Amino acid sequence: MTDRDWYDDTDDQAAARRADRAARKGWAAIAGVTGALGCALIAGAVVFALAVVACLYVVVG
Repeated sequence: MTDRDWYDDTDDQAAARRADRAARKGWAAIAGVTGALGCALIAGAVVFALAVVACLYVVVG
């Protein structure tokens, strides 16, 4: 501690870089999960629509 000046803030800068890196990874994970859930929701809606069309086809036929 005595070999550094009183205005040395390299520890704070390193902590800020680590926090930024963690925030980027966190937002990337959130975006990935949200995208996967969105794709699953769209796929489920398509399957449901196909099931409705198939049921109508059976009823009309």
